[in-house]
Order: sequence, then C-alpha cells, then structure tokens
Amino acid sequence: MVSAGDFKNGITIQMDNGIWQIIEFQHVKPGKGAAFVRTKLKNIVSGGVVEKSFRPTEKFDLAHIDRKEYQYLYSDGDIYNFMDTETFEQIGLAAEDVGDSLKFVKENEIVKLCSHNGKVFSIEPPINVELEVTETEPGVKGDTATGATKPAVLETGARIMVPLFVNQGEKIKIDTRTGEYLSRA
Repeated sequence: MVSAGDFKNGITIQMDNGIWQIIEFQHVKPGKGAAFVRTKLKNIVSGGVVEKSFRPTEKFDLAHIDRKEYQYLYSDGDIYNFMDTETFEQIGLAAEDVGDSLKFVKENEIVKLCSHNGKVFSIEPPINVELEVTETEPGVKGDTATGATKPAVLETGARIMVPLFVNQGEKIKIDTRTGEYLSRA
C-alpha cells in the first residue's frame, strides 16, 4: 500500500480496476482549505493519460510490473515472436499488442517485455540502436548552414528525419524514445 502523499514518478498503482503509472505529481497546499496531491496518470494497458487529484491520506495498492528480457525473433504475418533469453521459451504477440514499439528493432535484438499478472502490455526497445539508412536523397552542397534535415527510410522500414550529410548505406544511431537521429555509428 502507498498513500497519495508518498507518490513518486514511475510508481504503478491499482485504481478503478486498472493499472496506472504516475507520470507527474505535485503536492499542493493552498492558503485556504486542505492539501491535496495533483497527479498525471497513464493507464499502462490502454496508454490513456488522465489528470486526477487525491487527498494525501488516500491509499492504493502497488501494482507489480515484471520486466523481462526477450529476444525479438521474427514476425510471421500479424504475430511477432519472442524468446525468453533464460528459459528459451517462445511467445507470440499479436500486432495490436505490439503497436509501433518495434519500428526501430531488428530481428534477434534484445527487448524488455513488461507484463502484469502474465499479460504483456508493452515492449521496451533498447534506448539507442544502430540502423542502416536504406533510402534517402543526396544532400545539396551549401545547404548545411541552416541545420536542415531530410527524410530517410531505415532498414526496419521506419521513417525519420536526418541531417543533410547522412547518405544512403550509412549506419546511424537513433534514440528509440523520441525517434530522433543522434549521430553516425
């Protein structure tokens, strides 16, 4: 059990028959009236975000989230197959469960599957990945002073914006949280 007065960012709680993660919280003590805790909560299953206020004495059950490393093997139509790196068990997840979380992940890379009570609700790719640019236009000489970007297609099929000096066939580093170009590999 955790009280609203002890909230911290990243804590997952059970509330209203759902599992919620605290994204932001703020203790508010108005000049008049009782103190309260203003929060921004994310439903970990649906991804919806809500803002809610609580009395500091309200109590909630903590939700236990399992994060386990799996190797992404391959996609077979609408089924994405993963293998537990310890037990070598394989599981398949439907495309609607995976969403676009694998758009920067190549086959055989390690990802973390997050689950609650055995149900996988999200996939965490590595924070930084190296991918090859398979398609982009050549940069125009003399156009680099503005810090301009151009579209590029990566080997996984994802589309991102890269600086003009990046050419087709080069390997680049990408931040998977934001989908932004970081550097040449």
